[in-house]
This record gives sequence, C-alpha cells and structure tokens, in this order.
Amino acid sequence: MTKLAVIQIRGAINVKKKVKDALKMLRLRKKHNCAIHDATPSVLGMLDVVKDYVTWGEIDKETLKLLLEKRGKLPRSQPLTEQYIKEKLNMTFDELAEKIISGGMKLKDIPGLRPVFKLKPPLYGFESGGIKKPFSMGGALGYRKDKINDLVKRMI
Repeated sequence: MTKLAVIQIRGAINVKKKVKDALKMLRLRKKHNCAIHDATPSVLGMLDVVKDYVTWGEIDKETLKLLLEKRGKLPRSQPLTEQYIKEKLNMTFDELAEKIISGGMKLKDIPGLRPVFKLKPPLYGFESGGIKKPFSMGGALGYRKDKINDLVKRMI
C-alpha cells in the first residue's frame, strides 16, 4: 500500500466543522505538521475535504528515514535515536523505513513514537504561486505526487 505524507500548510481558524474534523482525524492540529497515512479510500476522502489546507503525496524510503531520524519524537520530546530503535525493535533507521514503506510495519508499532512530525517552514519558501493556490497551478496546496519528498526535505 502506498504511504502518503500529509502536511498542513494553512491554519484552521474560522474553518467549517467538517474540515476541522477531517484535519483532526488526519492528526493535523497545527501548521507545518506532517502525518504519514496509507492511501486508503477513507484517507483519500478526508484529503478531498481538506485539500485547501494541506498538501500531500507519496513519500519515499529515503525521505521517511530522514523524517524519522531528524524529527521523530518520543514522550517528553526526547528524540528518536538509532540506539532506541535497536533496543526496542532490533533494527536500523534504514530497515525501519523499508518496513514501513513496504507495509510490514506501521508507525504506531514503534513504542512511544509520536505519530506527527513537527516541521519548520520550508527553506526558500513555498512555490511562487503562494499558499492559497493548488499545486497544479503553481501554488502549495493539494496533491503533488512524489514532489512531496522535495518539500519535506526542505522543511526538515
């Protein structure tokens, strides 16, 4: 199953309840948060509802590994380390990212890992179209296929 990285780009103030609920179900509560989801029909339906507030696309193994290494957090804001993964799961970041991408494991299988990654605003800003236009029209919102990996790397 394809893994999607979903990043909230715009704030959720003064939005409809349906949109707020969908953002909550996608585990996105603040701008620049990223969540990883399977591309199931229910997730795709929620993405259609929140398309004016988020961007998403297929994440690759290398980007997921980088996200786990640099932005993975445990309880009390402790960073996710190679030693912790070795101790709990007996694998490396590479093996973990491969298992998650292939569907053999989910993020919730990592004990104590927070399911949301806090990112910084992107280096060099968003696309020139601004954050209120769809990606297909030069903006930052909506579906961006595998180009999500470039955005995530600039936000780590």
